[in-house]
Amino acid sequence: MPGAEPLPGQLDRWLASHGAELVAIRRHIHAHPERSFQEFETAALIARELAVAGLSPRMLPKGNGVVCDIGEGDRIIAFRADLDALPLVDRKDVPYKSTVDGVAHACGHDVHTTVLLGLGLALAQLAERGELPGRVRLIFQPGEEAIPSGAPQVIAAGALKDVAAIYALHCYPQLPAGLVGVRSGPFTAAADTVSVKLTGPGGHTARPHLTADLVHALGRIIVDVPALLDRRIDPRAGVSMVWGSVHAGEAFNAIPGIGEVSGTVRILNREAWREAPELITKLIRDVVAPTGAEAEISYRRGVPPVINDRMAAAVIAGAAGAALGADRVVEAEISMGGEDFAFYLDHVPGAMIRLGTGVPGSDEKHDLHQGDFDVDESCIEHGVRVFVHTALAAVSTGAF
Repeated sequence: MPGAEPLPGQLDRWLASHGAELVAIRRHIHAHPERSFQEFETAALIARELAVAGLSPRMLPKGNGVVCDIGEGDRIIAFRADLDALPLVDRKDVPYKSTVDGVAHACGHDVHTTVLLGLGLALAQLAERGELPGRVRLIFQPGEEAIPSGAPQVIAAGALKDVAAIYALHCYPQLPAGLVGVRSGPFTAAADTVSVKLTGPGGHTARPHLTADLVHALGRIIVDVPALLDRRIDPRAGVSMVWGSVHAGEAFNAIPGIGEVSGTVRILNREAWREAPELITKLIRDVVAPTGAEAEISYRRGVPPVINDRMAAAVIAGAAGAALGADRVVEAEISMGGEDFAFYLDHVPGAMIRLGTGVPGSDEKHDLHQGDFDVDESCIEHGVRVFVHTALAAVSTGAF
């Protein structure tokens, strides 16, 4: 590959002999997806592959995830992949189409898992020859798509013990395979949910003054609360409050006694995220108070924002340039989506990057969380290259 330098252990040769095997593993995982926290067969497959390579994988307490150390040393560089699939129908016509009704790897976690496994298998050979100058930890995590998600459970199980820095990647169909996107600072947003249930006596639409007009009150919440929030939080915090569901009433001429609205709150700034529940709850109550309705508010934490560490981002950017060529590394866009990799970054410095998965030269983009999502499978080799270079650079640097 242009711009790539051979590593100790002949990574080019290793990928040439193992690339087809990795693609086959990805296709097997894709065809046999498992929902959040049910990733038992996927975890067992990963553990078997690592054990065959001479490593000593450890199952997480529930058996739905794997942790595996490679090499020696007190200071550990960790890499994380997520194992779970989504409750979506796989609409693709491919030999590796999901065999599980209503479950599909529509977010690329099968690729994340395969890339991390490839890193482990490649580093196992380096370690066997004494060419791995440090210790690397692989974390195969369950439940990234769930709320509450799996990262806190993995951390509680000790996966970050002695870890100096942690890295991850995420499939990104907007970039062609062969490119990666890197940035320091805000990378993905915090993602919380808020629901409001309004109650009142109900009544006739001819006499709204004799009751609490819940539809009017819901309209006030839907329009006024996001607008007020924009004026109460620093615009630089990157706040987005969007309602996705509203329900009230059955008859056109009857004011209902119950109404509900729910949506998401996404925030790029960590301090603003910490302040959001109290502020949003107060804004909702202030808006509802004049209407006479009773409000029951549920604010549910999702994930914090992913904020990439400056040094960690620099290390993986340099490694990606060495692995793929400097012209193959671009600046990643900020996403308002959520990622529970953020929980790891509450404990140790680290960075997530975007792995290009689009077909080069094609205008067709199979977006994430869609039933037709698929990847250009050459992205697996590119991801392994970047991770191997990153591991060697990170264990060799004293930055962490």
